[in-house]
Amino acid sequence: MGRVTRYGAVVLWLALAACSSSTSAKTEAGEAAVRRFFQALPSGDCAVLGPLLVSGQGLPSCEDTVKDLHEHDLRLVDVVEAKVDGRDPDAVLVRARVSQGGRERREPFVFRVERQAEGWRLRL
Repeated sequence: MGRVTRYGAVVLWLALAACSSSTSAKTEAGEAAVRRFFQALPSGDCAVLGPLLVSGQGLPSCEDTVKDLHEHDLRLVDVVEAKVDGRDPDAVLVRARVSQGGRERREPFVFRVERQAEGWRLRL
């Protein structure tokens, strides 16, 4: 292998490693955001939960979201998988097993977590 080819291979390997590291950090952040939200959900405290949710015009308030989730008794069982959304590099799709009304849903639920200036937030 020539010197230029070896150099090119090293650069490619470093670029792939950096990309993989960035992807890994994003998926870990997405998973953590989902876990934090569901750990705090039983309290119903929007002072804690509000900063974990994407908010804005056209989206339900934290209070409405919490009320709805409590009415449906939605709980996190476990995270199955997280991956960067192919359409948006600042969003992670988190597949998770959830229970509803005390019974685990057959199919995983997909949560979207978005990176915003304040950190990673769950869009419900």
